[in-house]
Amino acid sequence: MENDSKERFMRAAIELAKKGEGWTNPNPLVGAVIVKENQIIGQGYHHKYGDLHAERDALRDCHERGNDPSGAQIFVTLEPCCHTGKQPPCVEAIVEAGIKKVVVGSRDPNPLVSGKGAAFLRERGVEVEEDFLRSECDALNFIFFHYITSKTPYVALKYAMTADGKIATAAGKSKWISCQESRDYVHQLRKQYSCILCGIGTALADDPLLTCRIEGGKNPTRIICDSNLRLPLESKLVQSAADVPTIVACCDNTDPDFLEKEKALQEKGVQIIRAGSSCVDLRLLLKALGERNLDSVLVEGGSKINFSFLEQGLAQKLYCFVAPKIFGGAAPSPVGGQGVLEVSDAFGLAAKNARKIGSDFLIEYDITERVCSQE
Repeated sequence: MENDSKERFMRAAIELAKKGEGWTNPNPLVGAVIVKENQIIGQGYHHKYGDLHAERDALRDCHERGNDPSGAQIFVTLEPCCHTGKQPPCVEAIVEAGIKKVVVGSRDPNPLVSGKGAAFLRERGVEVEEDFLRSECDALNFIFFHYITSKTPYVALKYAMTADGKIATAAGKSKWISCQESRDYVHQLRKQYSCILCGIGTALADDPLLTCRIEGGKNPTRIICDSNLRLPLESKLVQSAADVPTIVACCDNTDPDFLEKEKALQEKGVQIIRAGSSCVDLRLLLKALGERNLDSVLVEGGSKINFSFLEQGLAQKLYCFVAPKIFGGAAPSPVGGQGVLEVSDAFGLAAKNARKIGSDFLIEYDITERVCSQE
């Protein structure tokens, strides 16, 4: 098969995989295309956690079209699984269908798969080509790859600032720094990530809902870092906790008033995670979230909590929206805390993408090692 045709089929699988965004967590996004005589005879993707995996979905589509997959090739964005989870192993379905060749994009770092899927297929006479358009396929699953190897959520910081780096005016006004198109895009991010997190300061100041308000969207689990349980029972977050999963992370406290407030929150549907003795320990919180199969966190907090995630090396990505405005004055910046004293102590960033959204610019960074080289 010509390389141009192979690229076309794998890119089709990539586009299929994207359709599952927001619904497959903590599983990966995967697309699959079955090809025979240079024609697509079946295609599928992982629609939702617990549903058919992409390969079995593509085989189902193939059979529903009345097509025979024997002797065909399958293009799949991630190495086929070889273990039983919510679904049986995809490698078995591929062999049973008589597929002659599997073209794989990403290698699966899951210890239950990690090369075993490809080996299973080869041992049964199926040709396997790996790493085809790997970088494009890997880009689908940066969240899954982090979570499956670390067992803790992938963390992204998100903030909007003016061209002079302010997140509010000198009077504390911040609505709205970013344009409507940027705010709409944030709801796409809220669909992509399992959780959205803010500190109690943001919760008290804004009384937010922190929901995903787009057609076909899915609400993330809302997390509020609230060491001393200051979140009001009448807040929008608490009042909607019966409908939208809501977690309040607090510290250990046996004070009767604290225990009474904890019980009142739980009666409203709020889940409580105790993480830390005097204040919320973010590392303990992320561990607890990972144990609940929550694979990703979008931090929409204030400058203090942004610094805390950076200082402790707990964030992997940054979404920085820059609006064409200047506030000036002594207004706050997106990252506060105690800051760094030396240039060499700066938090390192690697720019991955920059694009215009409405009147704003969105710059996406990977957060790298805490070092700033002048060379």
